[in-house]
Amino acid sequence: MKELDAVIDDIKKTFGSFTPETPLAAIRSAVDKLFVHETDAECTRKRITLGDAEAELITAKGVSQEDGAILYLHGGGFVVCSIDSHRGLAERLSQEANAAVLLVGYRLAPEHPFPAALDDAVAGYEWLLANGHDASSLAIAGDSAGGGLALATLHALRQRGLPLPTCVAVLSPWVDLELKGESMVSRADLDPLVTTEGLTAWAGCYAPGMDLNNPLLQPLKGDLNGLPPMLIQIGEREALYDDSKSLADAARAAGVEVEWQYWPDQIHDFQMFGHRLTDARKAIKAIGAFIRKRLDAAR
Repeated sequence: MKELDAVIDDIKKTFGSFTPETPLAAIRSAVDKLFVHETDAECTRKRITLGDAEAELITAKGVSQEDGAILYLHGGGFVVCSIDSHRGLAERLSQEANAAVLLVGYRLAPEHPFPAALDDAVAGYEWLLANGHDASSLAIAGDSAGGGLALATLHALRQRGLPLPTCVAVLSPWVDLELKGESMVSRADLDPLVTTEGLTAWAGCYAPGMDLNNPLLQPLKGDLNGLPPMLIQIGEREALYDDSKSLADAARAAGVEVEWQYWPDQIHDFQMFGHRLTDARKAIKAIGAFIRKRLDAAR
């Protein structure tokens, strides 16, 4: 627990330094700094332009085109985080899944509200399809808001008549922008990253005055039948615990194969601290195994 306590202390120091007057640019910089880290994974990086967004193709040593690829969508409440903040996680995931990772730096709110992030996510998937991959060799993954965005992307792909990937993995997914989950209250004191006040503000930035019954905003509002096998990872100390539980229940009821991985004592987005937390490294290894198993089976 000492390593987790140290992480929590750093999270509290970072977020506790913000005031209502703190410029958004400064908040983004501080959050990136909290998460950025180097890994020992030997990876190549290739910058990709996706229309109005940027992405980075991260490929671990020994990974070939035939091994498939993962479209990764970062968290950050649709307002913060970036390619830089999530590169370490993406490098580890490429190594563990033995697949390339296209890490999408989608446009952020409030400058670019919905559907900008979703359009950029779909553009990333289309880029992979146009660059040597068919859907059977692809997976989609994301954490927090990126987890919700990954599921919304599945709905968008189906609406556009595009083939769905082989599987989807979501880490601490945020799928309820209305914050109706009881765990937002019952686990509020346990979660150092997620607050009702913060997520309410960020939901307002992402979907200002919009109809939240839209499944492209809230994927649980849509038809989950026919979605690919799904991995859900969730920590015990998550205010968003009920988001993951509701997703798992709804997906199973729709006939989706769901693998639920519960991590005792862990916090929201703990996988971001692979350089500091033993459980984070174990969790990323488990994500890699889940994806690799399904990509291999689809060959």
